[in-house]
Amino acid sequence: MSQSGVLKRSTILIHGSVGMPLAIIGYPLVVYLPPFYAQEVGLNMALMAMVLVIARISDVITDPLIGTLSDRWQTRIGRRKPWLLMGVPLMLAGTVMIFMPPLGVGVGHLLLWTVIMYLGWTMVTLPYGAWGAELSPEYHQRSRVTASREGFVLVGLFLAALAPAIVQSLGKRYQAGDTDGAMMNFAVWLLGRDGELGIGYGPILAAMAWLLLILLPLTVFMVVTMVKEAPPKSVQRTEWKQGLRVLKNNGPFKRMMLMLLIIVTGESFRNALSVFFMQHVLQIQSYIGMMYLLYFGVGILGIPFWLILGRRIGKHRAFCVAVGMSSAAILGMFFLQAGQLVPFAIMFALKGFCFAAFQFLPLSMLADIVDLDTARSKEHRTGLFFAMSGMAHKLAMAIGLGLSLGLLSLVGFDAQATVHTDQQLLALRVLYILGPVALYMTAFAIAWKYPLTSERQERIHQWVLRRNARLELASERP
Repeated sequence: MSQSGVLKRSTILIHGSVGMPLAIIGYPLVVYLPPFYAQEVGLNMALMAMVLVIARISDVITDPLIGTLSDRWQTRIGRRKPWLLMGVPLMLAGTVMIFMPPLGVGVGHLLLWTVIMYLGWTMVTLPYGAWGAELSPEYHQRSRVTASREGFVLVGLFLAALAPAIVQSLGKRYQAGDTDGAMMNFAVWLLGRDGELGIGYGPILAAMAWLLLILLPLTVFMVVTMVKEAPPKSVQRTEWKQGLRVLKNNGPFKRMMLMLLIIVTGESFRNALSVFFMQHVLQIQSYIGMMYLLYFGVGILGIPFWLILGRRIGKHRAFCVAVGMSSAAILGMFFLQAGQLVPFAIMFALKGFCFAAFQFLPLSMLADIVDLDTARSKEHRTGLFFAMSGMAHKLAMAIGLGLSLGLLSLVGFDAQATVHTDQQLLALRVLYILGPVALYMTAFAIAWKYPLTSERQERIHQWVLRRNARLELASERP
């Protein structure tokens, strides 16, 4: 990294690569895990939703703790790197036990291993996110760092969508009698159960688990060995409780947290119902994998557009544009009938195009907020800020997941039934479309008046540099 904060392209790409395996585990947790445990394992949807929410509550303790410790714990290899190395084994063990559970498991198994997986996730993602925010102090360089990471996230999501399409194709061939050949035997050994390969969600989750087992250790090893951390700064330190009080007085942070909480709740709410909507309302179950492949493929193509738009009109205004486009696309789905694959694919692709903005713009805005806190407090608490935003993100995912599945169970929707009443299908349609849109537009109203623009952030950054220079000069005097 140069003195001006300009990063090498290789540094940005290597650091961003960890986002790829993180995405492979993240999206299936919301999209494929609920129908798998409801339809194939046989858990009650309301009970399963409660278990997943309880597992997320553990993050209320671990997120601020790990975020603060990763700010303060100095080791020979840095502050952030040790947490990634410790978190990877926990994350892998939890994911394998959740995505490839033994036969006959119950809610206790799901709760235990979900808590372990989330603990590992926190140990990896919070220090990793704080590390990325510290790579450069420059406003638009941070957008590049965040866009690189979220670009790899979209690549991971694309792989997570490609895997179901391939697995479903292999499952159909196996069920049709094509059980011979080295490739099919390998697929049965890798993804099947009891020597058979089904067409449900179990093989899809197994494929995700294997992808994570390969890619997460590889990318973490690359970033730990090839990317340097920012040099530690000498700062005043306060207890984390006092730090939370400072965050409470940070207006842009509170607005961004509320915006993040609402938009992620809406995304999680919609994602948890997407498979059910495609399977029972549109009746396009055999194309679900292809729809997600289209969704994330278009999302990757959208990254340059949102970067350019964020540079021209500001990150918060670009975010508002993405929210408005997403809401329009989802509202159009309300009028679709069974079998209308092409209109749904167009609207789903438009939503995927906006998904890239949802991924990296709020995190890039958070890195700018850290400068404001540094100017006011004379501290560098990037880890604490990312811990709080991570906790809000996880809480929102739990709320959206629990609320959607709970409401779906409340209207009498049985995930294991093959036939549903018109009232149940209408309830599913209303929940899937109107619920998220209401949340999206609330986030739009909050984000539109976001005060921390690029011009203000640059003034804050220059003021911090001048203050640090004065402090260094004063410390050198006898």
